Amino acid sequence: MIGPEQRGRVAVVLVRSRNPQNIGAVARAMHDFGFTDLRLVNDYTVPFEAAQSAIDAGEVMRAARHFTGLTEAVADCTLVLGTTAVGERRIEQPLDTLDRSSTRVAEELAKGVEASPRVALLFGSEKTGLSNEELSYCHRLVTIPMHQHAGMRHPSMNLGQAAAVCLYELVRGSATPVRERAAEPAASMGEIERMRVLLAEVLEAAEYRRHHPANSSEAHLRRLAIRLAATRADAPVWMGILRQVLWKLGKPARETR
Repeated sequence: MIGPEQRGRVAVVLVRSRNPQNIGAVARAMHDFGFTDLRLVNDYTVPFEAAQSAIDAGEVMRAARHFTGLTEAVADCTLVLGTTAVGERRIEQPLDTLDRSSTRVAEELAKGVEASPRVALLFGSEKTGLSNEELSYCHRLVTIPMHQHAGMRHPSMNLGQAAAVCLYELVRGSATPVRERAAEPAASMGEIERMRVLLAEVLEAAEYRRHHPANSSEAHLRRLAIRLAATRADAPVWMGILRQVLWKLGKPARETR
């Protein structure tokens, strides 16, 4: 179970959510369970005034932040979890049940304020969920087990309901309480993204991308970078290694430090 202070370090990120009523339902669930950090990723501004279902959640809605890209929305997060109904999708990241994910969140937040742990819980659009590109930002995936009905290919849950179930699981007693402990801070998604850019430059300079384009997509390299940088101390070491490889190849790094 995570406490009130730790709940302030959990961001609920809605990606391409188009229905203001659903956004309002998510905000209300956040308010009911004590979460405050709502982030919206859209290429247009959502009409918040239409979110009538956000009863008693005015503070959550007023504090909600709008981002045009997922990179910026999760840049300060050290653990990113993506929700998925799975279906026939090919899973590229580790997949956890909801109760196991709750324990992972508790463990991450228990690293203490000094380590600056921050967790993002991603929800996709009402119609399609999170795309493979969006899932590439996630350290792990989480699914809500649902009953399989005859004739139904892809059982799914309303966005507001899914958010409420996930947030309830985070605060109920099933997540093993973990004592605050000293731990190496995890790399933020901003640092991991800089690693991904450097890795792409190395592969281009070495002409690997020309021979193996399928292994060099932005999403694939992001997943590799997530697995490489476990801690904040690791990230600059990996970036230094990649810059040295570029220098040896005669191709100075284009990315900014």
